[in-house]
Amino acid sequence: MAGHSQFKNIMHRKGKQDAVRSKLFSKLAREITVAAKSGMADPAMNPRLRAAVLEARAENMPKDNIERAIKKASGGDAETYDEVRYEGYAPGGVAVIIEALTDNRNRTAGEVRSYFTKAGGALAETGAVAFMFDRIGIIEYPTSIGSEDDVMEAAIEAGADDVTSIEDGYEIVTTLESLRDVQKTLEEKFGEARKTALLWRPQNTISVDDEAGEKILKLIGSLEDNEDVQNVYANFEISDALMAKMGG
Repeated sequence: MAGHSQFKNIMHRKGKQDAVRSKLFSKLAREITVAAKSGMADPAMNPRLRAAVLEARAENMPKDNIERAIKKASGGDAETYDEVRYEGYAPGGVAVIIEALTDNRNRTAGEVRSYFTKAGGALAETGAVAFMFDRIGIIEYPTSIGSEDDVMEAAIEAGADDVTSIEDGYEIVTTLESLRDVQKTLEEKFGEARKTALLWRPQNTISVDDEAGEKILKLIGSLEDNEDVQNVYANFEISDALMAKMGG
């Protein structure tokens, strides 16, 4: 029976992982379709689409799924999604920014508001917390492209602001305005990046206790589970012990 129970646990875990991956692929496909509709359907001529395709590849999204999402943009049956940003306060005064792509603003706003209310936070007006964050670009490369010194030198010459080492790679930080030029220059030297994206980076972070931290992590989890939510950003720090406890 022990073996049978273990098998059931493995199957349950795999099913959960498959469901998470399916939801991730759905969100990536939505971003690809919206990006393709916003400009040309050629990633080489559409920076946003190129970034979306790179992110999908980084998550091992099948090539057929990517191509189908691009083709969907030119079809008459493609849904129309609005790009919406929500801002609010989580427990402990933590600022949260949510980016969403939705075909029903009222539904998404109601769901996001309910998550904040259940967590003991509050949804705020757009612009209420964005001033606490900087809009930045990031470009990621694997460590195989060269040493950190070489990458740093090339990135700064290209106009980047900073380079940091991350797991299995380098993260190159740019301003919003310089992302495209830095990306183009680095690709001429190192080839295609692993990932490019625009992010909200907090200017400062708030330390919260474990009680508030648990509520915030649950709030972020609920937001990320929502099919309309693409990205969630928050300006808080929690203990490593709580992160481990919550499965982070």
